[in-house]
Amino acid sequence: MEIFDIEEELNKLPHSPGVYIMHDENDAILYVGKAVDLHNRVRQYFRSGHGHNNSPKILRMVSHIHHFEYIVTSSEMEALVLECNLIKEHRPKYNTMMTDDKGYPYIRITMKDDFPVLMYSHQMKRDSSLYFGPYTNGGAVHDTIALLRDIFSLRRCRKKIDASKADERPCLYHQIGKCTAPCAGLISREDYRKCIDKAIDFLNGNTKDTLNDLKERMKKASDELDFETAASLRDLINSINAISERQLVSKTSSDDRDIIALARNDSDVIISIFFVRDGSLIGRESHHMDADISDTDNEVITEFIKQYYIGIPFIPKEILTVTPILDEDVITSYLSDRKGQKVIIITPQKGEKKGLIKLAEDNAKLVLAQDIERIKRLEKRTTESCKEIADIVGLENVSRLEAFDISNISGYHSVASMVVFQDGKPKRNAYRKFRLRTVEGPDDYASMKEVLSRRFTNENLGEFPDVIMMDGGKGQIHIAETVLNSLGIDIPVCGMVKDDNHRTRALLYQDKEISFKKGSEAMHMITALQDETHRFAIDYHKQVRSNEQTRSILDDIPGIGPARKKALLLYFKDIDAIRKATLDELSKVDGMNTKSAKEVFDFFN
Repeated sequence: MEIFDIEEELNKLPHSPGVYIMHDENDAILYVGKAVDLHNRVRQYFRSGHGHNNSPKILRMVSHIHHFEYIVTSSEMEALVLECNLIKEHRPKYNTMMTDDKGYPYIRITMKDDFPVLMYSHQMKRDSSLYFGPYTNGGAVHDTIALLRDIFSLRRCRKKIDASKADERPCLYHQIGKCTAPCAGLISREDYRKCIDKAIDFLNGNTKDTLNDLKERMKKASDELDFETAASLRDLINSINAISERQLVSKTSSDDRDIIALARNDSDVIISIFFVRDGSLIGRESHHMDADISDTDNEVITEFIKQYYIGIPFIPKEILTVTPILDEDVITSYLSDRKGQKVIIITPQKGEKKGLIKLAEDNAKLVLAQDIERIKRLEKRTTESCKEIADIVGLENVSRLEAFDISNISGYHSVASMVVFQDGKPKRNAYRKFRLRTVEGPDDYASMKEVLSRRFTNENLGEFPDVIMMDGGKGQIHIAETVLNSLGIDIPVCGMVKDDNHRTRALLYQDKEISFKKGSEAMHMITALQDETHRFAIDYHKQVRSNEQTRSILDDIPGIGPARKKALLLYFKDIDAIRKATLDELSKVDGMNTKSAKEVFDFFN
């Protein structure tokens, strides 16, 4: 590496805001920081006897600095955003870090649809949907969604329904009175929206009207001796009361706010964050921070806020903290800019808000006392398992693993699954299902080739993995490597090997079988990954088989509705003939035009 003269480079630093990045002799990033004045801030690290820079942590870091680089920004706020992004990307050794990155579920309503769907969501996106949450109890979210669907007869399916073309046959839920069947045109867009509005009102905490309506219906059913209906309505009423009781009410106001406190010992910090939405305490999270004993509470809370809120789309109007934060003006300006309205960060000294801080602080102390060893064990397990895999494939770090599996019965209804593990844990919102389009008969190799080609040429399927895990031997590995090479993609490919009892026993990489020591964390993770991949593929295959009576692969083609599907099958007799048809032949079918014929042709070719 070229010799880096630190003193000379310090003199070149501009008097501008920006971000500085400290490297060791191996070019690994040690620390990322922001500065209002890069020249003055970076020089402080190399002066002796300068306040906080004498802390053991900073002294250790400085002793390892081989060279540094910097990025000039137009403002301190821009530097803050860049600093947060670089820390999240590189996770430098000497930055105070959140060691967990747990996501909590939301209830999502797809408001852009003619007939919106109520669904469980692992994350809140910047789209036109309406979100409620986050909630810490996933089971309660599922219960609430099921309850609202039952009360307001909302649809369960996620298919796209055009209000002007709704002519499908109603599903079973309509037959048992639990769906208004918008797919069949049995409810207008306006009337369905009224049901959605009632569900939204319910989620906003206004359950009184719903309860009164259910009680009246229950009384009427009872008077008419319809005791079965009355009992069902009674159960719905009890469910609403049970869900309502899960929420603790904050009397201060009906605003949204987060409450942040911490507890620490010599080696660990637990951050507790409580969520208040519309005046109700709806959940809490605990985060383990990797902080040095010399880091002050102000510094730890500041780093948490910077890392936590940079990664989520929803920001409350008010954030209560146990201690004042550093860089308060620039952080609140940034959060206000993202939210589109003023955000305040305060440290309450008395009253009910102080009581909320104490609640969060007590929770953090409890987690530190009771759960820290379990949290650290889990972190160690996931870290060690990823490190073992990284060592095998010769990478510095491994974070994202993707595994693929094919499922069929004698070549029929061939499907595939893609399962993702992130940092040693399942990332279920990244799982994907594939319906095979081009393969005839039981050909797992050709099936895998199609699936991998689709996965790595579709930019909507997310970031690429660090390592690909194939549920098979050398043949499957070869197929994967061939596809990747043809696309110019360099990703290590491993095979997960099972014993005679179908238990995972080893890993196959570069034609070598690698066995693991007994109790290996990597072995536990690979076993879980292989089992999950197989389960996900089997579940999807069962779903496809069960839908065979009413669906075909043609349903997956854009622009091909029931009428065109029927016309194609009448003309060509079977799917195989449609697959082999030319563009001209497809255009001759009744009801088909050039655009729809091209959609079918492109789908199979």
